[in-house]
Amino acid sequence: MLTFYHSPWTRATGVRTLLEELEAPYDMRLVNRKAGEQRSPEFLAINPLGKVPTIAHDGAVITEQVAIYLYLADQFPEKGLAPAIGDKLRGPYLRWMAIYGAAFEPALVDHYRKTDPGSPGMSPYGTFDGVLDLLESQLATGPFLFGYRLTAADILWGSALGWTIQFGLVPKRPAFVRLQEAVASRPAARKVFEEDKTLAETYAPKMG
Repeated sequence: MLTFYHSPWTRATGVRTLLEELEAPYDMRLVNRKAGEQRSPEFLAINPLGKVPTIAHDGAVITEQVAIYLYLADQFPEKGLAPAIGDKLRGPYLRWMAIYGAAFEPALVDHYRKTDPGSPGMSPYGTFDGVLDLLESQLATGPFLFGYRLTAADILWGSALGWTIQFGLVPKRPAFVRLQEAVASRPAARKVFEEDKTLAETYAPKMG
C-alpha cells in the first residue's frame, strides 16, 4: 500500500488528483497545517523539510513534487500517463517535468517577491515572461502539453495554473486557462476539489 501525506489546498492536491486519475490504491494520512503538524517531530522524521506532498511506498520515502509525479506515473504504466522509455515523447515529457521544478516555480517565487532574477548566466530560468512564453508556445496545439495526449505533466501544470491564475500570480492567457480547465473538469480533479473543500475546514489555516 502506498502512503500519501496530504493537506488540502497545497501542492499535495495535485498529487492526490494524479493518484485518483491513476486509480491507485493509497492510504491517506492527513497533515493538519492548522495545528502545525507539518513541523511536528513525527512528520519531520518522515520529511525533514516539513512539506507535503510526501509519499512512502515499498520501503522508500519520496518527496518533492516533480519526483512524486514521475514516480507515480511510472508505477502504473497501464494508465498511459507517462510516455515509456522508447516513446518519442519520453524526452519532451521529462523536459516539461523538469522545467516546472527548475524554472517555473523559481520564476514564480521571484516574480511574487519582486526579486531580481540576476544575470542570465546565473538565473535558473532567464525571465518570468520568458518561461510563460515558452509554456504558451508548447500549448499552441493544446489543450494539453502534447496536443490531445494527457500525461502526468498536464496534471502537474494544470493544477499549478489553477491556483496561480486564481491568485493573480500568472496572467489568464487563453492557453493557460484551456489547460487548467481541461484538468479541473476531469472526474478525478472534481472529486479531489470537493473533498479538499471539506477537509480544509479542519486541516488548513485560513488564507489571507
